[in-house]
Amino acid sequence: MKVFVTGGTGAVGSHAVPALVGDAHTVTALARTPEKAAALTEQGAEAVSVSIFDRRALAEAFAGHDAVVNLATAIPPMTQFMRAKAWRDNDRIRTEGSAAIVDAAIEAGVDRVLQESVSMLYPDRGAEWVDEDVPADPFPIARGNLAAEANADRFSDAGRTGVVLRFGWFYGPGARHSEQILALARRHVGVVMGPAAGYVSSIHMADAGAAVAAALHAPAGTFNVVDDEPLTKRDYARALAAAAGVPMWLRLPGRAALLFGDRVTSLTRSLRVSNARFRAATGWAPRYPSARDGWVATATALDRRPH
Repeated sequence: MKVFVTGGTGAVGSHAVPALVGDAHTVTALARTPEKAAALTEQGAEAVSVSIFDRRALAEAFAGHDAVVNLATAIPPMTQFMRAKAWRDNDRIRTEGSAAIVDAAIEAGVDRVLQESVSMLYPDRGAEWVDEDVPADPFPIARGNLAAEANADRFSDAGRTGVVLRFGWFYGPGARHSEQILALARRHVGVVMGPAAGYVSSIHMADAGAAVAAALHAPAGTFNVVDDEPLTKRDYARALAAAAGVPMWLRLPGRAALLFGDRVTSLTRSLRVSNARFRAATGWAPRYPSARDGWVATATALDRRPH
């Protein structure tokens, strides 16, 4: 296929582009700087520059492509999560940007649109497994993701194939918070948001990239993209400590995080999310079945990076 990727130099995109190229797709991707364009070229993609808010320019860029993959985001650093204005760019990308992308894809005659979303949209279900039949919870911070999903659904309603990928909690090389979390673990601090018995469903960045490539063969609809074994938050902190090679003796902020309200709602809930539907639809399987495996690989990869 000829595939156009927005957000191709971001956290997921930096893994998705080489996965798509590796599957013999012809890839075009957005780049906002010469450095990012060079990185895409090195990965085997063609780099172009266009605003994701400019529908006409997007339609011209999308012409001749079979699929558009929208991975564009502007997630603030974890230290800025509590500030409402830190999310404004991301909200605009999710709402106005996704709408322009879908409109342009329809105008250009594109057959398929993939839209990145998150599995943290689900309500807290304790230890119960959560699949795609569970309705999303429209809490305030989720509005942008839900708008992006609605635009993908609108693409399907127009007679095309719109696919929504609800990713778990990202970690691994390329996820900028991973280095911070690992550094805390090496100081014997395990970050647990919410009750320690609650579940967290995660996905390694490499597995997320492979899932994007696999989703080019999925039917229209919404799919959870998480690893095979969600961990309790207590076990997740232990996995971090093990990857860091230290004993864990302090967990923060635990139940205290509940006091921060909506801005961390998606992190404090217990979400034991199932990937069964996506696996069945595409044949995809994670290289790292749980964060226990993935954090060890992440620590090794980050330690090997030049400083």
